[in-house]
Amino acid sequence: MSNILIIKHGSLGDIVQISGVLRDIRETHHDEKIFILTTLPYVELLSKCPYLDGVLIDKRLPRWNFLYLIKLKKLLKKYNFSTVYDLQNSSRTSFYRKYLLNISNWSSTEMMLKKNKKKVDFEVSVLNRFKNQLDFSNVKIKHTLKPDFSWAISNVEKILNKHFSKNFILLFPFCSPKLLHKKWPYFNDLIKIIKNKHENIEIAVAPGPDEIEEANKIESNLILDNNKSLNIMQLAGLIMKARYIIANDTGPAHMAAHLGKVGTVLFGHHTTAEKVSIETDKFKAITVKDLNQLTAENVYSKIRKDIELIN
Repeated sequence: MSNILIIKHGSLGDIVQISGVLRDIRETHHDEKIFILTTLPYVELLSKCPYLDGVLIDKRLPRWNFLYLIKLKKLLKKYNFSTVYDLQNSSRTSFYRKYLLNISNWSSTEMMLKKNKKKVDFEVSVLNRFKNQLDFSNVKIKHTLKPDFSWAISNVEKILNKHFSKNFILLFPFCSPKLLHKKWPYFNDLIKIIKNKHENIEIAVAPGPDEIEEANKIESNLILDNNKSLNIMQLAGLIMKARYIIANDTGPAHMAAHLGKVGTVLFGHHTTAEKVSIETDKFKAITVKDLNQLTAENVYSKIRKDIELIN
């Protein structure tokens, strides 16, 4: 029996999006063991994934660190992989293909490119790009275009009981310090509007480890577990319990979208909701050229009807 390797290093939104891809690969290779090579932040999460048999850690050390590369090569060789699905599609994974894994059956977007073409020439959305990659690799597509992240949910009833007596809206007003252009600056203004018009609704934020200090400046219920940030599975559980989600274009927004939640994500000029495959029947985007020019009143006018449905 041969083994299958999937490579996906991150980010959180990307990990969420491959839920359907993982299931389609699992159903295609139902008699084989499937492992994923990922980074440390996603080991606990992916260890819970029902479509995988094991998780391998890549520290992604610099490529001039030959000692690390030798160790990684030995680790991968132990599993006798017959097929690799490169879902990262990066220069690093191309390097791995050339120097660490001598496997002819390698699936990547690069393998689909025609001569003199580059990865940036793919203009399709993220999920359609995965679909095309799996089609090219003879994987039957059933779930790729509709990721279902529900496998990641953990029970958060004890946490909820400490914080809520009413229905709540969950906000994700944060973003990576390197991606500040994704950040909408008027969440507190929106909170004031919602609280004034809807006394029966509570508002919460669930910050990451580096966002707790900033979260204290948001006029909302701060959700932590023993004074620490929720892990990804707890966060998935919290999102499922929320009645509505409002978020910047971040990993938790992708979680909400692919958990089937009703909500809104805010986009500036950095990309489009279509390109990153985040919109669903329930989860919609507000897109503007400049997030700094998008007022709280404007956002509320677009979500008002959804908020009024919350009892």
